[in-house]
Amino acid sequence: MNLAPLRAVPSDIYITEQLDRRGETRTDYLREKDALHDLAGRMLGTPEEVLPRFVELAMQITGGISAGLSLYEETPSPGVFRWCYLRGLLSSFEGALAPRNDSPCGVTLDEGRPVLASHPERYYGWIADAGIAVPEALLVPLHFSGSEPIGTLWIIAAEEGHFNAGHARAAAELAHFAGIAVRMLESQRQLKSALEQQEMLAREMGHRVNNLFTVAQSLVQLTARTSANKDEMAETLIGRFSALARAHALVRRTFGIQAEHCHELRDLLRTIVEPHENHVFPTGRFALNGPSLVLGERSLNGMALVFHELTTNAVKYGGLASDAGRVEIEWRESEEGLLEIVWTEIGGREIAETPELNGFGSKLLRDTITRQFGGTLEKSWARSGLTARITLPRKNLIH
Repeated sequence: MNLAPLRAVPSDIYITEQLDRRGETRTDYLREKDALHDLAGRMLGTPEEVLPRFVELAMQITGGISAGLSLYEETPSPGVFRWCYLRGLLSSFEGALAPRNDSPCGVTLDEGRPVLASHPERYYGWIADAGIAVPEALLVPLHFSGSEPIGTLWIIAAEEGHFNAGHARAAAELAHFAGIAVRMLESQRQLKSALEQQEMLAREMGHRVNNLFTVAQSLVQLTARTSANKDEMAETLIGRFSALARAHALVRRTFGIQAEHCHELRDLLRTIVEPHENHVFPTGRFALNGPSLVLGERSLNGMALVFHELTTNAVKYGGLASDAGRVEIEWRESEEGLLEIVWTEIGGREIAETPELNGFGSKLLRDTITRQFGGTLEKSWARSGLTARITLPRKNLIH
């Protein structure tokens, strides 16, 4: 819902009715036709060039001294306009923001038609504060196939009384192409993002399959060494492989969250580490110490991925590479609203030198912590394994 300004707009700010009263200058239809052909050709070949060229043509055809697009962004509510592709006198204001409900652009969207404004800096303080003088501004809404306006084209004249109905008509025709171009560029960005995500998921799948074989081999070796006979070995292996399947289900992005009872961090950790438990230890191979902590549905998958990756690396290189190895996982909440997690590997096979972990798995681990959760990751290697310190904003785990 649009919010009305708190004060009345002076009647001489918006003078749109004067467009029809002014004598229309001789229209150069050939120039307008050439401009439309230019834009159409760029849309097919180089759509990223359409919007800058569109602003230039709009300014040239109407005789303005500056022009640009104000594209509407819904957040923060009630929205803002971002100035893009600026040309001419005001080009230095590229990227500036204007309020949705306190700007000539907002009035243009509300009216859904070309609007003419005279010295709007007299009413809008943010324009005056920027030191911008606007003798006249012609604004035209940008549409796409009858949808809600997605922004405005604005053109500024050097003097009062410049714009007329012919200028408004020409700008509106050009704006139709601009609206299509904006949508095309947005579709391109979405497609590129989807392809990048698909490529990432494919690489992650390959990484998980490779890790699965390594972990399965480790479980077979561990079970063989600690089983009294083949029947006990078979029973233990079936249990561990079932647990491994449950752990993998937590990081199967395609199918979402599979476990219904892992909203508690401790339960999540138990599911991840259960396949690697060695019950030779009276208290188990994993020590989990920390307060009760409930995770949001959206953070569950990411946290499962983090600990699954740490566990797999411990099996391959660190504290879980030997039967005697153990892992301590401790977590606490700080007064600053942070969750601090320490993963410590103890008593594993001695490491002669720090492993070179620069592969996809390490990048996936770090990116999940830093990008998804906005946290930090610090690693240090001792002879018996890894110590990892993870710090995450608690609020990012709730939602």
